[in-house]
Amino acid sequence: MNIPWWGYVIGAGLAWGTYVPLIFFGGQMLSPLSAQGTPVGVGGRLASILCVGVAYFGLAVVIPVVLMAVRDDAKADWRGVGLTFSALAGVAGAVGAICVIFASKAAVDAAKADGVNPATYRVYIAPLIFCLAPLINTLLSLVWHPDPKSGDWSVFHFDLPGWKLWAGIVMVSLGTFLVLMSKEEAEAGKGGPKAAPPAPAPTPSAETPGAS
Repeated sequence: MNIPWWGYVIGAGLAWGTYVPLIFFGGQMLSPLSAQGTPVGVGGRLASILCVGVAYFGLAVVIPVVLMAVRDDAKADWRGVGLTFSALAGVAGAVGAICVIFASKAAVDAAKADGVNPATYRVYIAPLIFCLAPLINTLLSLVWHPDPKSGDWSVFHFDLPGWKLWAGIVMVSLGTFLVLMSKEEAEAGKGGPKAAPPAPAPTPSAETPGAS
């Protein structure tokens, strides 16, 4: 496909950047509601996981199989080590999706139990995830150096980075956290119940005894 590399970068950013709010809202809409109109149980979250799995099956199973069947340049070398680590990557992606889904529910439940706004703790989920993930990615890449030619995956040594890496990690993490935190706080402040205006104090009438 004649898509430039930066097009794929934008696509990945859009997909991952919209994942948390999309899956949270989808899980809410799939949850049964109580008499007060609040989601009940974990059925909605499980249903949203099921929907993610169906989407994964279509995009990550059906389409690759079709392309590998019809294109001569889409053949694979089914080596065991490649299958193992690709499957582990799939497991990591699925576990991450499940953690996002249940983190949202757990945060809302914890806030309700503490008697605060249901979005109080949820605002931290997306900022922490999108700061923690690139940090772990970078640190893992510093120590793990598998050899793609020999298939040896057990190659570990520490490559000491320069100061710019550490400064960049701090600045990007802080910037990402502040941007997402600001967005989540703005969303949490919308639609909250407005305080009713105080009732006007009764004015004395001419018929009231003692009124001047």
